[in-house]
Amino acid sequence: MVTREQIEQVCQTLEQPMLETLQTLIRIPSVKGEAEEGAPFGRPARQALDQALAICEKLGFACYNADGYAGHADIGEGSAEDALAILGHLDVVPIGDGWTLPPFEPVIRDGRMYGRGSSDDKGPVVAAMYAMAAVRQLQVPLKRKVRLILGTDEESGWDDIAHYREVCAMPRQGFSPDADYPVINIEKGLLCMELSGKLSDDGLQVKSFSVGERHNVVPGIAEALVAGDGALADRINQASFPFPVKAECTGDGVMIHTEGIPGHAAMPELGRNAIGQMLLVLREFGVKGALRSLADAIGMEYDGSSLGIRACDEVSGPLTLNLGIIRVEDGLVRAVVDLRCPILLDQMALVRRAQGKLTDMKVTVLTCKGPHAVSENSDLVIKLLEAYEQVTGLQGKALAIGGGTYAKCLEEGVAFGALFPGETEMAHQADEYISVEDLKKNLRIFTLAILKLAAQEAY
Repeated sequence: MVTREQIEQVCQTLEQPMLETLQTLIRIPSVKGEAEEGAPFGRPARQALDQALAICEKLGFACYNADGYAGHADIGEGSAEDALAILGHLDVVPIGDGWTLPPFEPVIRDGRMYGRGSSDDKGPVVAAMYAMAAVRQLQVPLKRKVRLILGTDEESGWDDIAHYREVCAMPRQGFSPDADYPVINIEKGLLCMELSGKLSDDGLQVKSFSVGERHNVVPGIAEALVAGDGALADRINQASFPFPVKAECTGDGVMIHTEGIPGHAAMPELGRNAIGQMLLVLREFGVKGALRSLADAIGMEYDGSSLGIRACDEVSGPLTLNLGIIRVEDGLVRAVVDLRCPILLDQMALVRRAQGKLTDMKVTVLTCKGPHAVSENSDLVIKLLEAYEQVTGLQGKALAIGGGTYAKCLEEGVAFGALFPGETEMAHQADEYISVEDLKKNLRIFTLAILKLAAQEAY
């Protein structure tokens, strides 16, 4: 059996190449794009997958590319079904607003590596990749294969994993380093709904209002063009709101700007929704129709109270809501909301209650994913907590979250890291970063976790 000192020595030698690999992957702007031949989610996503697999091959792993949708890299021998799976993703959300640094030019400043994808999820993926390299360098005999599965459509529809399942056997057990420590054994259900209705000919006239690109991102900036003149702009600027608002007269009317705080839809309480802010401004100045209905039923709320869907259970906590997209065009309003639902809740009942509240709008289900739970007494959870506790010295426990990770793709899958307790959540935010020290700590935790779950000897 290798000692902790030997593990530490190997991890130290891998720290610099790990950082360089992460910088290489951040430089690839792997936001989902138009499908091309051989690149189902756009050329950058395919480039990120090819680059990651090429690095894995150099590290001595056996690699497979599943037609540009996803891929995997293996160490050890054994069946795919019995393998220890580590599932991460290489795609990233769009840049969004508020960046002060180039999002795809990674820099290390004050102990942090900045760049889109640094924390979600390229940093954790790279830490897992080099943990596998550490186990391989230590020449530890394994009782099962360890498989790193790399997806490229996690931030959208998960079509990557759907295709991967068609061409590859999915392991039964594993973890996804795409959430928080200590261990996430419960993930809420995901319900994505479109709310559509008509603009009103009465009241404040909205000429354009188009904000948001993904339902799972809390929008940080919103703009709306309304009919009006300098007098209206002055009234808006003089009004009192508990958030930044600015109005200016243009040749086409009055442009209103609201500024919020971007964030992840799984934790909307940590952001401040700019779409919701704009709806409250528009309501204050007389908007009617579907936009008034959205302002009344949602506004800046993230718990679903006014929409009549507030809910909570003791197992997984409260429902959360994010109004991530809005479009006003051709006399119609279309909004997309992201709901993270307690595991004991009937999601279709939520749809019916929302429709009953929004009588002048149509509610359409876009996505419905059930909840996921693994026993906190499972061998998987126990050994992952042991690895976390032994490296950090912190007490571990199993948690429930609103985020949806690839752990749901496994019969027995949990989310494990990579955000430590007390650290700032930077996923989907401007100036996204990961602490260099945290990345190094992840390398050690993942290495020990692999040894505990896949080595022939007990660790």
